[in-house]
Amino acid sequence: MRVVIQRVNHAKVDIDNKTIGKIGRGFLLLVGLKDGDELATVKKAADKISKMRIFEDEEGKTNLSLKDVNGEILSVSQFTLLANTKKGNRPSFVEAMRPPKSKQLWEDFNQELEDHGFHVETGEFGADMQVSLENDGPFTIVLDL
Repeated sequence: MRVVIQRVNHAKVDIDNKTIGKIGRGFLLLVGLKDGDELATVKKAADKISKMRIFEDEEGKTNLSLKDVNGEILSVSQFTLLANTKKGNRPSFVEAMRPPKSKQLWEDFNQELEDHGFHVETGEFGADMQVSLENDGPFTIVLDL
C-alpha cells in the first residue's frame, strides 16, 4: 500500500465539473493498493495517518496531529501510485491490485479513518477525476506499507 499524504489548506475533487468531495484544512490522501494488501494493511495505514504529527504547534514545530487541528480528510483512490518505471518509457501497473478487491479495501481504509473520528470525503473509485488542492508548506509524505 502506498499513500501520498499532502497537508492542505483545502482540497476538492470534481467529476464532470461537479464537486463530489471537498475539505478545508487537513489531509489529501492519494491511495494506491497493491497485490497482497489486506485489511490489516489498511488498518495499520489508517492508524499511522490518524496519529501523524505534521501540523505546526505555537512554536512552529510539527507536533500536532490531524485530530489536534480538527482536520478533515479527502481520500482519492489512485492505482497509478504503484507504477513500475524501471523498464522502458511506458509505466507498468501489474503490481496494482485489481477491482473489486481494491475498491473494497479502499472503502475499508476510509471507514477505518472515520472510525478514528475523522470527517472523510472521497473521490469516486475508478472515475476520471480532477483534484484541486492548496498544499500547505508544501508538506508531502509518502507512506509505504
